Amino acid sequence: MTSTLTARPADPPVAEGPPPRRRRELVERASLAVLLVGTGFLYLWNLSASGWANAFYSAAAQAGGESWEAWFFGSSDAANAITVDKTPAALWVTGLSVRLFGLSSWSILVPQALTGIAAVGLLYAIVRRTSGPAAGLLAGAVLALTPVATLMFRFNNPDALLVLLLVAAVWATLRGLERGHGRWLVLAGVFLGLGFLTKMLQAFLIVPALAAVWLVAAPTGIGRRVRYLLLAGVALVVSAGWWVLVVELWPAASRPYIGGSQNNSVMELVLGYNGVGRLTGDETGSVGGGAGGGWGQTGIGRLFGSEMGSEASWLLPAALILLVGLLWLTARRPRTDRVRAAALVWAGWLLITGLVFSFMAGIIHPYYTVALAPAIGALAGMGAAELWRLRSTATARVYLGLAVAASAIWAFVLLDSWLPWLR
Repeated sequence: MTSTLTARPADPPVAEGPPPRRRRELVERASLAVLLVGTGFLYLWNLSASGWANAFYSAAAQAGGESWEAWFFGSSDAANAITVDKTPAALWVTGLSVRLFGLSSWSILVPQALTGIAAVGLLYAIVRRTSGPAAGLLAGAVLALTPVATLMFRFNNPDALLVLLLVAAVWATLRGLERGHGRWLVLAGVFLGLGFLTKMLQAFLIVPALAAVWLVAAPTGIGRRVRYLLLAGVALVVSAGWWVLVVELWPAASRPYIGGSQNNSVMELVLGYNGVGRLTGDETGSVGGGAGGGWGQTGIGRLFGSEMGSEASWLLPAALILLVGLLWLTARRPRTDRVRAAALVWAGWLLITGLVFSFMAGIIHPYYTVALAPAIGALAGMGAAELWRLRSTATARVYLGLAVAASAIWAFVLLDSWLPWLR
């Protein structure tokens, strides 16, 4: 007996998308691209509307584009009569840009915008490595959209480069904390030294936080931790001090006068007018502040006042609440826990810098608060992501709810003097 077998038609091939991991990677890359392109548009759009921005530093950039001596010293003029009242690293960037592309508003301001884009991208990378891509995106977005950041990354003050270098110092420190490799900490010291050459002692405000967290959380013996910290200190001193040494040893008669100093000395400028004087208010030759020559009421409320509050404090209450949540979350983890170490670094940055800004009696401007934006963004991103993963627990929900409520209330208050109709 025979039977005929009829072949069943084959099913048409089913189109399969990329595997889940590949899809996640594509979404992450697309999200990062949106963040960076959006930041670039925000910082570069209609950039020339700022004109010469800070004409004081624009003149120095012009001088640096004409004279290498003026470029090296940070002179205000190509004839090298006097320098600006800051160390010249930021002027080295704009001076080279002017020399390469000619003098224009764009050649002076585009480097600041690119610095801002780089800072946002680097902050994303740091936070992503610790708490995942969603946390990194939130941190980068907070930095990019903080009002004072959108101002200073479109302006030619030294603060833009300073922020990037401080973020880079945190990046190197946290990389070193992963395996206890001292070379990363040494690199952090180099970044901090370059930060000093950008805006002097302000760059050192985050040093205590970096040093303390390294000593506590580095995954190596205490002897190596101390030795690597000392090597990083040497790197910091060398990278910060070489220019100061050259200028101090250079015959005063054949170099420009050090602007802002009383005795033609960089060290006097560092320790006096731009150093201790900023804290005490005893600044010989100060440009003067508000009514009566002062710089506003000192105290913890300064960061929440009408000027500084609207610049950078929108998510400051949320960052502090989420910081407490992160410390609760990591309280029982090992000494070397990466999430807690990162949270403490950003907390140290935020608290030390914030307290100095709050109580310094000397020259201070609202735009200084751009130095708080990376830490606020990092704590907001990390805290939101880490606690969201534990949202099934009541404690995590409480911290998240408090952060949202505090942000909403504080934004409502700030908008009264900023954009009342948006409330």
